[in-house]
Amino acid sequence: MTATERALSRKTIVGYALGSLGTGGFATLPGLVLVFYLTDTLGVTALLAGALVTVAKIWDVLIDPVIGARSDRALARHGSRRGFMRAGALLLPVFFVLTFAVPAELEPAASGVWVLIAFVLTATAFSLFQVPYIALPAELADGYDQRTRLLTWRVVVLTAAILLFGAGGPMLRRLGGENEYLGYLIMAVVAGVVIGVGMLLASRVAPRGVGAHAAASGAHPGGGIREHYRAGLAVLRRSQSFRALLLTFMLQGLATGVMLAGANYVAVWVLHSEAALELLFVALIAPALFCAPLWGVIARRVGKERGFVLASVLFGVAALSLTAMLWAPGAWVYLPVALAGAGYAGMQSLPMAMLPDVISHDAAEHGDGQAGTFSGVWTAGETTGMALGATALTVMLAATGYIESIGSATVVQSEAAVTGIVLSFSALPAALIAASLLSLRRYTLRKSDIDRKVLV
Repeated sequence: MTATERALSRKTIVGYALGSLGTGGFATLPGLVLVFYLTDTLGVTALLAGALVTVAKIWDVLIDPVIGARSDRALARHGSRRGFMRAGALLLPVFFVLTFAVPAELEPAASGVWVLIAFVLTATAFSLFQVPYIALPAELADGYDQRTRLLTWRVVVLTAAILLFGAGGPMLRRLGGENEYLGYLIMAVVAGVVIGVGMLLASRVAPRGVGAHAAASGAHPGGGIREHYRAGLAVLRRSQSFRALLLTFMLQGLATGVMLAGANYVAVWVLHSEAALELLFVALIAPALFCAPLWGVIARRVGKERGFVLASVLFGVAALSLTAMLWAPGAWVYLPVALAGAGYAGMQSLPMAMLPDVISHDAAEHGDGQAGTFSGVWTAGETTGMALGATALTVMLAATGYIESIGSATVVQSEAAVTGIVLSFSALPAALIAASLLSLRRYTLRKSDIDRKVLV
């Protein structure tokens, strides 16, 4: 920590980290079960299921930059981003429950429309919280090492939330017994409440009275939607490091998104056990829970960028090894999944700790802090990656002849369909991680650049 850095209080670190109870839950549970819910309970075809999820995510991508810019304006006018965060925290549980409350008597097409509308509303509520939440580290912490500390503990809670929702969600779903519709509803109610509480608690750490200087300087864009997108494009154009980091994170979001959406299919059709879904998540997230602080230590010694590369390589190699499920599926898969989990912790914590560095460096260079605009573009990119992950999976399922079903009806999948599931969970994510390492090479910001700006 440099001499000019202000040490963060434990209350601030804990409060901010609790927000990941909400963001981790929302990122995990729909990504894990929504496509499976559409294809194997509501009877929606794989391609249509992927299209519905993608349309909802496209809407999310479109509104994120707008919310980011308006969050900046709220900060400038009122000195805080809390209003946006609280609105999202209160609205999300309601819409989340509606997403999984489709009446059993609806036809598959009508069920798909129901899910689309409800999930679009849920995604909107999530963006109201998530975009300003991502902007906060640049305002809460004023140095390279303090941001690493803040984001490291956020990822500890994030990985715990992923474990809680990834393993606990399917367990709650099974409480419905043979009634799959009831099981999903129980899951949604419990998860929605927990997500909302985590978000509300995190909104309390949003600082007050920090935006008056921005309002006076007129740094923030006007209220028109066109101006918001123009501001987003401006930060992309002027910051090479932001472009490189965002593209890397998008590609890695695509890799983890396709694995997340495919996990349920691997459990049922490759490992032949619904309980294997919880075991896969324990194997993935338990190592990540312990490794997140370790990646913080590694980052302080070798730099966030090199640590990020190491974490990505570990994840990619582990994912590639899972192609062996084509010939010998079995309990051995939990070991490479655990190694992928160790890498995943670094793939989450390090880029999220690098983003505030990019934001603060840009503000020092240009004198117009636009953390909300940066975080809006970032969230849009992250959402795009995760959405396309589910889309890539459904395209693979459709291409290999996957058969959808309604309720508890029994179907038999072909060997080609099972092969598609395995490759979506292994070789495809590995290839995407390899591509992300190429984009990461263009990230040029280093600790010395950040410290120099802090001293100035």
